[in-house]
Amino acid sequence: MSDRFNYDINMPLRLREIGEHAADGYVQGLFTYDSPFGYRRIAELIRPEGDAVCAAILYVHWYEPESRHSNRTQFVDEAIEMAKRGAASLLIETMWSDLDWFYKRTQDNDYENSIRQSIELRQAMDILLAQPGIDTERFAYVGHDFGGMYGVLAGSIDPRPRSYVVMASTPRFSDWYLYYPKLEGDVREAFIARMSELDPIEHVAELAPAPIFFQFAHEDFHVPKERAHAFFDAAREPKRIGWYDGGHELDAVARSERMAWLSEQLGLRQG
Repeated sequence: MSDRFNYDINMPLRLREIGEHAADGYVQGLFTYDSPFGYRRIAELIRPEGDAVCAAILYVHWYEPESRHSNRTQFVDEAIEMAKRGAASLLIETMWSDLDWFYKRTQDNDYENSIRQSIELRQAMDILLAQPGIDTERFAYVGHDFGGMYGVLAGSIDPRPRSYVVMASTPRFSDWYLYYPKLEGDVREAFIARMSELDPIEHVAELAPAPIFFQFAHEDFHVPKERAHAFFDAAREPKRIGWYDGGHELDAVARSERMAWLSEQLGLRQG
């Protein structure tokens, strides 16, 4: 399967800076670049001020069309705090950054689009790890919702992340892709079978020996507890699971524990 995730790592990015500003302890900049599939993507880099060697975090947002932060802005505040602790973070655009994406997609295209998104995550790793002053041995991946699912899939192909936070993610793509459109009978079963080749639960063990911190909510409609436990059980040690009040968005306690765990894994200053 891994050949399907190959791409031209030497393709010109045509990176174009939009703007950059420095604040108290960090530098924040926006830029665009070419994806391997012929369209432009936008990303945000938030890094510590100065020239010191720093750790790296790739943040990949959730999909929640009711939220104004269903895009790369979801993790801006967290990335700023992590920059002050000594990490450079890349916040990227994904196929689900479009709020109407879920209703415009088709199940005929979900498999191929999943391959493409995983390749784009690998390209984002290239961009982040090529930044000046990055310690590539201290690199974490953080993904919420689809961001966590596709991170597991990409990480099973690309071993560069040394630790993962998987937030409120379900173990199988069909858990969510069958919300809409609805499928029945043999067509439904054929879709589940095809997507199962890519399902995170089938690949999460391949992330070892990278530590994984799973974060789930007690009242998450989209990720029932039995699915969360199945996902966690499929991963190898070292692993950790955290349960939090509230729903799919996760709460401030989850954020605080995530940042403390990342700081420990990456050798950063604690807040």
